[in-house]
Amino acid sequence: MTSTARAAHIGSNLSIADIMAVLYSGTAHIDPSNPGKPERDRVVVSKGHAAAAVYSCLALRGFMPLTALMNYHLDGSPLTGHVTRGGVPGVEFSTGSLGHGLPYSVGLSIAAQRARSEVRVFCLMSDGECDEGSVWEAALLAAHHMLRHLTVIIDRNRLQSLADTEDTVALEPLMDKWTAFGWDVLEVDGHDHSALRNAFTQTPESKKPRCVIARTIKGKGVSFMEAKVAWHYQSLDREQLTAAIGELDAAAIENPWDYLARRFA
Repeated sequence: MTSTARAAHIGSNLSIADIMAVLYSGTAHIDPSNPGKPERDRVVVSKGHAAAAVYSCLALRGFMPLTALMNYHLDGSPLTGHVTRGGVPGVEFSTGSLGHGLPYSVGLSIAAQRARSEVRVFCLMSDGECDEGSVWEAALLAAHHMLRHLTVIIDRNRLQSLADTEDTVALEPLMDKWTAFGWDVLEVDGHDHSALRNAFTQTPESKKPRCVIARTIKGKGVSFMEAKVAWHYQSLDREQLTAAIGELDAAAIENPWDYLARRFA
């Protein structure tokens, strides 16, 4: 998808692929046949630049046909390069300007709490997004209102835009910061499905909201991409794509475009 469109953020998409897979494979209570069901859980992907991973999960869950993915980031397509709600079933909120997803998620969770609803809200954020003041204002508000059905997931790949997060604006000790803000905090391997599922499904015993710091690798699964900041913006050419798919899928054939055409036929 990203290679065909010559789009950016493939590294960011791969770092959250496992998180998204766990959320959309039974953790979040959603219904592709009824995307607007009032009792559904809400999944807000605040790091909107990882749109390809979001759209892929939605398609695999049946919110749209797989063939729609071939139009990713192309002119006139609703599948824009940042997560967009309009025309894309299953997307709760348009994101791209970082720091907006958590405040919106807090609002959703407060509304559910006042309605005495058991609806859960999951907000997936980037670690670099924690540079935004709006994140910490929302974090304070969530703890104040004891939003125990709100779970924040931080994609802790330690790379943002042009450098390491710690060289940009140091975030550590990140776990201590969220704890001090009144959250129940867990740190897990962001590529371990069992660990992620346990962290997402266990409601805190206290009335605190939960923060899951998911340790991830940018460009996970592709050796020449892993932990390389260049893949925040760089897109794969045909040779690189063939190599990447070869590493990610041992069953991939030589020409990725033929593979995709047959896969989506």
